[in-house]
Amino acid sequence: MKERIITGVIAALLFIGVTVYGHLPFTLVIIALAVIGIHELLKMKHIPLLSAEGIIALLLTLATVIPQDWKEQYLGSFTGSQPIVLAMLLILVITVITKNRFTFDDAGFVILSSLYVGYGFHYIYETRVLEHGLPILFFVLFMIWGADSGAYFTGKSIGKTKLWPVISPNKTIEGAIGGIVTSIVVGVICYFTDFVPFTLNQVLFMALIVGIFGQIGDLAQSAFKRHYGVKDSGNLLPGHGGILDRTDSWLFVLPLLHILSLL
Repeated sequence: MKERIITGVIAALLFIGVTVYGHLPFTLVIIALAVIGIHELLKMKHIPLLSAEGIIALLLTLATVIPQDWKEQYLGSFTGSQPIVLAMLLILVITVITKNRFTFDDAGFVILSSLYVGYGFHYIYETRVLEHGLPILFFVLFMIWGADSGAYFTGKSIGKTKLWPVISPNKTIEGAIGGIVTSIVVGVICYFTDFVPFTLNQVLFMALIVGIFGQIGDLAQSAFKRHYGVKDSGNLLPGHGGILDRTDSWLFVLPLLHILSLL
């Protein structure tokens, strides 16, 4: 427990510091987190990062996570769907070369994992560079952390009805409702303290999205960990698991908020 607390505090302080500073250090940290994230997913599938398919996954992740101005500068017209299409074709070539030892299912895993991680971390960056991006990013993170804490403590104190025992045996419906309520409470507090430039209706809707889909992101992470028979996505943070274990809700919520044009 002591190691878990120390690791958590140090990691949180480092992340908060680089996020507040922004600029190139923040961009590089986000890219590094995405690289670690795709490595964690490939490792679950026993795909070496330095294999042909691992390198394709890494390059596709990088092509999606890097800022738009970097894409224009370094990739030129090779942006948008083009890297995805090329990666898809190359990964299918590997199924032929390996005589289907690397299967179509494996190919789908590589492409989906790369897009999930790459775009997920890309939208963390995109949120930070918005006008008022720093308070907006922390506003969303506060609601995510509030929902996580609310779900945990509510579930522990009054949770009786299992939410999805096949995927996550300890989560309860009462805990999930507690997480949604806590997300809304945190959002309302941020609104009344003028922390973010949104209307009350916008805050309530965003808090509802965060409370629901933040928990779905966590369940999705639990689902593929259970499928691949691993307890944590990695062991980078002692007592906390891997990067994806700590950011699973972020990778669902932030892209969704951007897609819905709420950010």
